[in-house]
Order: sequence, then C-alpha cells, then structure tokens
Amino acid sequence: MLRHTKIVATLGPASSDAHVLERMVHAGIDVVRMNFSHGSADDHIARAEAIRDASVRARRPVGILADLQGPKIRVGRFAEGRVVLQKDAPFILDARCELGNAERVGLDYKELPKDVKPGDILLLDDGRLKLAVERVLGHEIHTIVRVGGDLSNNKGINRQGGGLTAPALTAKDMDDIRTAARIGVDFLAVSFPKSAADMYMARQLMRAAGGDALLIAKIERTEAVANLEEILDASDGIMVARGDLAVEVGDAAVPALQKRMIRAARDRNKLTITATQMMESMIISPVPTRAEVSDVANAVLDGTDAVMLSAETAAGKYPVEVVEAMSRVCVEAEKSAEVTLDREVLNQVFTRIDQSIAMAAIWTAYHLKVKAIASLTQTGSTALWMSRPNSGVPIYALTPEVRARNQMTLYRAVYPLLMSQQHTDRDILLWEAEQLLLDQGVVTYGDLIVLTIGEPIGAAGGTNTLKIVRVGEHRAPEALNAT
Repeated sequence: MLRHTKIVATLGPASSDAHVLERMVHAGIDVVRMNFSHGSADDHIARAEAIRDASVRARRPVGILADLQGPKIRVGRFAEGRVVLQKDAPFILDARCELGNAERVGLDYKELPKDVKPGDILLLDDGRLKLAVERVLGHEIHTIVRVGGDLSNNKGINRQGGGLTAPALTAKDMDDIRTAARIGVDFLAVSFPKSAADMYMARQLMRAAGGDALLIAKIERTEAVANLEEILDASDGIMVARGDLAVEVGDAAVPALQKRMIRAARDRNKLTITATQMMESMIISPVPTRAEVSDVANAVLDGTDAVMLSAETAAGKYPVEVVEAMSRVCVEAEKSAEVTLDREVLNQVFTRIDQSIAMAAIWTAYHLKVKAIASLTQTGSTALWMSRPNSGVPIYALTPEVRARNQMTLYRAVYPLLMSQQHTDRDILLWEAEQLLLDQGVVTYGDLIVLTIGEPIGAAGGTNTLKIVRVGEHRAPEALNAT
C-alpha cells in the first residue's frame, strides 16, 4: 500500500554519513529538515549536496526544508556549565551577566526585562523549570523558583501565556535566508512568527535573494494561534510546532489546537507538518512506545500532510529504523482514515477553471474507483488542490520542472514524477503520461485512470481538460509516429 502521509526527517550527526542518508531515503523520507540553529553556511551547503546525491542514487525525489533559528530567547552560560535551582530560592535573570551561577544568569535576549512584570510566570527548558517574577530592576528580573531542577547553558525561556516582543526574523535569520536561497531549498520554515507581516517579510527576503521556496509558518506562540487565519493566508503551509506551543498555551490545550490548525490549513489549501517528540523514545530505543504510535496515527487521521522527526534522526541511535517505524504507522492509520470527499467538495464554490478541473478529477476518480490520477502540471497547484480532500486515490503529478517536483514531495497523497513534456500535442502528452505510469509500475493494462492537462501546453495555471482512459486501450497517436 502506498503511504499518503509524508515524512520529514531532521539531518544531524547521526544522519550525515552518506550510507546512512541513502538508507533513510530508501526507508521512506520525503523531505529533509536542515536546522539552521546549528552549523555554518558551508555545513548546510554540504548537507544539501549530500541529500541530493542520495536522492539521485535512490531514484527517489527528496525535498529540502531550511528551518530558521528565530529569536534566541534563552538564558546565557554558566561558569560551571549548569546549576541546580532549588524550589522557593531567589534567582535573577540579568541581561548584563557574563557567566552565571546558582544566584543569577545572563540573557541572550537582552530586551526580556522590558517584556515582563511582577506576577508573570517564566518557563525555562521547555517548561521543566518555573520562575515567578517578583520585581524588575533595570536590567535585572528578580524571581522566585516555583519548580526547580537542573538548568544548563542556553536553555529556552517562554512567558506563560505568550507576549514576548522578540521579532520573528533576526539578523542571523536574514543571513540564513540568503544561504537557503543559494542552496535552492524547497521550503523555508519561519520560527516564532506572530502575524502575517512576519511571513510577508520572510517571503520578500527569500525572493530578493533569488529563492522561490514555499514558506512554512511554525505555530509556536500564543499570538500565532490568535492570528492563525491571517498567517495561513500569508504562508504556503504551517508547522504544528508542539514544543514551544505547549509551553506557552499549556500542554493540555495542544491536541485540540493541532486538530483545529490542520483543519484550517486544509480548508485554505495549505500544507501542514506535525512536529515535536513524535517518536522521542527512539533516540535511544529501537522501538517506539505505544503512546508514540498513537500520536503519529492521530496526526495522520487529523489529515496532516507530513509528520516530522527531530532528534530521532538528527542525533538518535536508530535514524533508519525510526523512519521505517513511522512509515509503518502512517500506512496502518491511513487504512482507517475517514473519506471526507463528498462533504468537502459538495459545499464548495469554485471561481477558477483549473481548480474546478482538479475537484472534478478527484470526485470522478473516487466514485469511479479508478487506479490513479495523473496530473500534468507545471507548478503543482492542480495536484495540491486534489490532495486537500481525503479520497484515498493516489495522485501522480507529472511535471517537467525539478523545483515543482521537489516541492510536491510534501503534498499528502501526491507522488511527483519528472516528465519532459517536449511535445505541444495534447494527445501525445496524455499517451506519454500513460506510458510513464506503466513504466513506473503504478498501473497495469486494463486499469482506469483519470488524466488532467492544460491547454495551451506548458502554461502555468492552465489546467482545463479531464480525460478518463483505460490503460492500453489506445494506440500511440499518429502524430507521435510521424515524429
């Protein structure tokens, strides 16, 4: 059974070896995530070259996602590397402190004293430690430890309920966008956006640098949840970044928010990636926990386009095995996924011809029980629209554009293939599409398939034709024999 849900895997020390990377591609990764919080520009360029080489060797397209670091809202460093904070003890966050101790620590985010007030709760290290703000004196935030524990260098800080004013794009992020454009990444993930303006700025910077990556907004701030619709409209997709989001809104609120965000994204024809601790135990264990299996399966049933692995593939002991395990879970969950095609399509009104053809194709394919849909596309828009309702029908997107093929690696139930499309005759192209599907082994003689194409040939946004054919029923067009 084909897997419809895509897998995003983070690159790191555990997955940098060329042999391991190729095995991961064979195991099923669709997109690699390069975490720009770590490494230099040269490191990222080398990793991009390595994944492209592995993709070619495995004969399987793999997209590249660059994940920006975003604002460093973190404590500074300690003289001894770490301290233990005792419950009810005083502790100072000092914007001018160089090396911390058990009484105080510095701040990477120097504006934090301006953002907090007495009574605020600060959560450190993904919420493991809790500080109550008593008073703010200039560059010092005086707190009382409410939940103590180990605190080491550069751990993150969140304010309970959100509200920190740090801008989404830092000077480092702007440099990293230029590096991402040089690499030619397919997706750019923006960390901590608060509004549509943050996404518009990131898009302008990417375009100015010569890149055309799809923009993914990481929803991890309280403000981003409140502004979800406008952020979706300014983005190509979102990442449900459950780590920082859980710290700000509370862990119990995250499952319902996950469902709401995925549903809102699909309603707007946007992409979704569900992330954070999906198979965390497999960093050190060869098998996932039952809770992790359920978590991945629920994300699939929610309708996410992709599920993401972070430290599991970046630093874990079993980078190949975790991809295989996640793939198995996705396939099993998809077998019981609800088909929502009738409900989602019948209530829509379309204003574009190409979108109408896309919906007609998916409707026809499902109700006629065809083997596959083949969409001849320049940009991938038709395939994206087809992939929004859950129909259970595989969509093969045939494109002459390498960039479009790579970006479609993230679309749920879409399988992108390169097709030269050198002819301008529609019948020839449709016949060649049929032969390509036969060559790939995804259809056999006698199968019914739905084909979509646009005229004039090669024009973006021009899909205007739907054809139902039985594979092998027609001979090659005369015009093809003539050439």
